[in-house]
Amino acid sequence: MSAARGPRLLAALALASCVGVSACGKSASQRQSPEGSFSKLAPVAQQGAVSLSTRNTTRLGGVDVAEDAAAVARTVYPGLTAETRPRAVVLASEADWTAALAASVLASSPIGAPLLYSEGETLPEVTRRTLEAVRPTGLSGLGGAQVIQVGTNATVGGLTVHAVPVGEPAETAAAIERLLVAAAGGTSPHRVIVLAANAPRAMQMPAAGLAAQSGAPILFVTRSRVPIATAGVLASLHRPSIYVVGAASVGARTLGDLRRFGPVATVSEGTPAGTDPASANAIAVSRFTDGVFGWGVKQPGHGLAFANSSRPLDAPAAAPLSASGDYAPLLLLEAADQVPPALAAYLVDIQPGYTSAYQFGPARSAYNHGWLIGDEAAISAVTQAELDSLLETTPRVPSAEEASVAQSE
Repeated sequence: MSAARGPRLLAALALASCVGVSACGKSASQRQSPEGSFSKLAPVAQQGAVSLSTRNTTRLGGVDVAEDAAAVARTVYPGLTAETRPRAVVLASEADWTAALAASVLASSPIGAPLLYSEGETLPEVTRRTLEAVRPTGLSGLGGAQVIQVGTNATVGGLTVHAVPVGEPAETAAAIERLLVAAAGGTSPHRVIVLAANAPRAMQMPAAGLAAQSGAPILFVTRSRVPIATAGVLASLHRPSIYVVGAASVGARTLGDLRRFGPVATVSEGTPAGTDPASANAIAVSRFTDGVFGWGVKQPGHGLAFANSSRPLDAPAAAPLSASGDYAPLLLLEAADQVPPALAAYLVDIQPGYTSAYQFGPARSAYNHGWLIGDEAAISAVTQAELDSLLETTPRVPSAEEASVAQSE
């Protein structure tokens, strides 16, 4: 289980990063709470690297995905020491969702590349300043590349660039898998994550964190077939374990075709009636485990990242939080002002607790910590407070067995 000091340390780094990011971007006066909020958040640094921290949550980001990605990058890689500089940074276009999603795997070890966004061929000021601040050291496996461009040709002066060729989703994902192997010194992955290319983006979002945590590349299929580019990758990996997120969108025919390339496991299944599908799917991904693959978050003691399902580009932006620190899976809200019932029930299920039967009480409890991505338009201040309460360690009545053990000590 995660130690409490991991999230606290990262929160402190995030607070420090506010200073470096505050010199750019939109002014704080442009940020407004959603109508009906209980109260406006505390004043934010321009750029919103951290707008409010509570006991168990830290908010990262601002009014758009470029700010969100920059805040995450500065939190994970403040660039203040040699150890806190990334080897490379991924630069993806806000206009190419599947390329950004597939590039999430590059946040995994040993590359550890955070992702920043361009606006087409234009580099937002926050992205430029973040590149300057984190100072990527270069990937020896890619000729010293400091920036990996995926779906954009934005100018990044003074840095060594490696461009990934992009095309159809399956072709782009295959190119990223080849880059992953090259950057890792020729070591091929033993596991892959498969998505339907035309599935709803909210259903695809949790795969970003899963790829970053596991190092398993994301590949795309359609409901009717396994594209040639995807089939080529699967054949080259010699029967990898294949994990399908959103099997309903993939379909039985394509699932059958995938089994020709290796064993197939479906990470998420059907959604109970009355449950938001995107939120339920993210919970299923968080719970899933197959041997050493997956989080298997079924008990307290974890980091958790929260994003709004209407902002899909926040998933690749948040991927570094899944690959470092407290290794947080991504959970989804469908509205800024409400915690979905299924998500609330899940958080209660994994809520830390302690009993008075033990001398040290909460001091020896596990702790959960939440990273909230985006401003109040994504996750309101009241929702943040609700999440904080659901993450807090709470007293509980000891079982008879626990009480008996405590009395014998």
